[in-house]
Amino acid sequence: MALVLSAAILCRKFWPAERELSRKVVHIGIGPIIPLAWWLKVPAELAIPAAISVTVFVLINHRWGFIPAVEDIKRQSYGTVAYGLAITVLLILFWPAQAAAVCAGVMVMAFGDGLAGLIGPKLRSPSWLLWGQRKSIAGTTAMAVMTGLVLISLIIVIDAPVHPMRILAVASMAVSLEQLSRWGIDNLTVPIAIGLLWPWMTSI
Repeated sequence: MALVLSAAILCRKFWPAERELSRKVVHIGIGPIIPLAWWLKVPAELAIPAAISVTVFVLINHRWGFIPAVEDIKRQSYGTVAYGLAITVLLILFWPAQAAAVCAGVMVMAFGDGLAGLIGPKLRSPSWLLWGQRKSIAGTTAMAVMTGLVLISLIIVIDAPVHPMRILAVASMAVSLEQLSRWGIDNLTVPIAIGLLWPWMTSI
């Protein structure tokens, strides 16, 4: 977490006009922390309190802005708070018995939504407004591709059965939920939905 926050602060220092960049660095950087915790066999007794502590810190920072690199954006969003809450809920529900479900939910959000937020505004493509948020073909495609890659990669890692239609259904659901992103609510709905559907997607 210290490395992720340091990277975000550096991004804000060198690219002050790119307010979304530092926030996305945090967004994407959190993703690999969960597989690392899985690999290190971090127990629930440590993982859950840590997630709760980080979520509380993010909530305080959202209110008072001690670290602007995490929250200083032009639009109103509770995305970072929702992200922390989603991780906490997934840990409570699945850790460590189904750690892959937690990894799936968090990594889809980290890499899928994170890259969509970076690529969408930079590449010129048809776009639309949905619930007050602008979405584009480029960003939505990035979300869809990364979601599929994350899900397939994790399925291979745990040596679970590959069900293409189930993967397609879960990826489509994730992309649909990401479209409804007002106030950053997708940071909560996408990871939890992925986690809840993981057992069905990987069952025989």
